[in-house]
Amino acid sequence: MKLTDFTYELPKERIAQIPAEPRDSSKLLILDKETGQVEDKIFSDILEYLGENDVLVVNKTRVIKARLKGTITWTDKECEIFLHKQLWENSWDCLVYPGKKLKPWVVVSFTGTDMTATIESVSEKGRVVTFSHEGIEFLNTVEGIGETPLPPYIKNSTSHSERYQTVYNDTEKSGSVAAPTAGLHFTPELIQRLEDKWVIIEKVLLHVGLGTFANVEIEDITKHHMHSEYIEIDKETAEKLNSYKNKWKRIIAVWTTSVRTLESMSDISGQVRHGSMDTQIFIYPWYSWKFVDSIITNFHLPESTLLMLISSFAWQEHIKKAYEHAVDSEYRFFSFGDAMWIV
Repeated sequence: MKLTDFTYELPKERIAQIPAEPRDSSKLLILDKETGQVEDKIFSDILEYLGENDVLVVNKTRVIKARLKGTITWTDKECEIFLHKQLWENSWDCLVYPGKKLKPWVVVSFTGTDMTATIESVSEKGRVVTFSHEGIEFLNTVEGIGETPLPPYIKNSTSHSERYQTVYNDTEKSGSVAAPTAGLHFTPELIQRLEDKWVIIEKVLLHVGLGTFANVEIEDITKHHMHSEYIEIDKETAEKLNSYKNKWKRIIAVWTTSVRTLESMSDISGQVRHGSMDTQIFIYPWYSWKFVDSIITNFHLPESTLLMLISSFAWQEHIKKAYEHAVDSEYRFFSFGDAMWIV
């Protein structure tokens, strides 16, 4: 597979800068993965298509305020530490600025808190950083001093940070540096109406890392080195999901994070196991799908692994034509953009 197979032209004005209000008023493109037929709907219209035979699997992760501004203790120089991935209880792999100043054993302090950060070593992404706070104390401190890291293509990076969370996130499952954006379209009212129709909603966990949005940079995509992300499915949820699958209920993954979690934890017999792990699963055309029957997602960046994933789930030519239709029909793209439901 070639990288150039996954590019497309997108006018800048199609990149959403603000979220839809209300959340479920965004557009919804429904794509038949077999025929390529598309329908133009509003997201709240999913009520017309879902019922007691459907299981929505959502990602319960919560986005942390990963951008921390601090001061190098013995020089009073300002710096920035961007939480990238948790390594263990109080240590993170981080992006840092300025890199030349943040060498091993440098200590950083943060205004308004007694928490400090010690640069331990150089990592592939930036620096391994150990914080003096850990657990709930650390998360509470970060919530108080940090900034939500909205994607760089959103120009006003602070005005809508509160909308960069799903309404069903679990505050005890904080750890993502980006939102599972297809979930941003759900409102509490829409969820209640779905449950009133006996639609089942189950939660899994994937902590979204920055690698999710990284472009593939080599022409032969099969040689791409996939990033790693933490995933988790508890025993009760795994047992219920297997029961639903065995009863031929439709498993609908909400955003590609739920897809990667379910497919990573599934075996060739089509059953999911419980537990936790780091996944580096890379899904691209000709992947053998094991568990997911349908996907609700947003519109993805050109040459991204996410675009490759959905091009595996539906015929690649159907995805290409659906994206052309979305551009021509003035759909809004990327994190605060509209949704696509592949059925």
